[in-house]
Amino acid sequence: MRIAILLLIITASTSLHGQQRWFEEERNNEGNLLLLNLQYGVHLPGADLNDRFGTSFSTGVSFDLLTEKNWLLGVQGGFHFGNKVDENVLASLTGSDGLIFNDDIFPAEIRLRQRGLAFNAEFGRIFRSNERSRSGIRATLGVGFFQHKIRIQDDPLGKVSSLSGAYKKGYDRLSNGLATTQFIGYQYLSKNRRINLMIGMEFTQAWTKNQRSFNFDERSADTKTRFDLLTGWRIGWTMPFYIGENPDEIRY
Repeated sequence: MRIAILLLIITASTSLHGQQRWFEEERNNEGNLLLLNLQYGVHLPGADLNDRFGTSFSTGVSFDLLTEKNWLLGVQGGFHFGNKVDENVLASLTGSDGLIFNDDIFPAEIRLRQRGLAFNAEFGRIFRSNERSRSGIRATLGVGFFQHKIRIQDDPLGKVSSLSGAYKKGYDRLSNGLATTQFIGYQYLSKNRRINLMIGMEFTQAWTKNQRSFNFDERSADTKTRFDLLTGWRIGWTMPFYIGENPDEIRY
């Protein structure tokens, strides 16, 4: 009999502790949140960008304020990079054999790479999967700045004077301008705050212009406005900071 009473007390105590913990997690999952996202992306080019580059990748970070009503307001920035350059900006420097020679008259190993930057201010919403969860469909719109250029990697074994210093600027096609973005995906925020992530598709439209006054290989200035597109996937690891009723109270 004593054993049965003891087991009953232990069971009741465990149940009460579990309920208390559940209510505590529910309380901690409410209110405003600051979200820090560490992100990685894979992107396919479109429109004018497709004539210059192939598939690219990105790493970046974003900061978001998620309100109690599930509205999102934030900023994000990222670095873009890729190894496929389709536009041969060095064609005017190659001989009939397709080689570029360094100052010592040896074949030079010059590599072309894609490099870029993107910065956006974003506004959107998380549509909760249920009333007790902060997770759900994440949809945002953004406006900002997009830049890309061709990185010309020097020959490590010999100098090519026509590609040294400021001369590179005549070939790198540095372009930038206004950009708009759209993101649709899923934001997962666990109640115990241990596993938090986001994943989804991102679309970018940019109106860019060449920032160099003269293209050496074309012997002319490029003044036209480009229309660049990027379509890809973005995944991020989220670190949430929960803001309590006291403005000085932040839990993470």
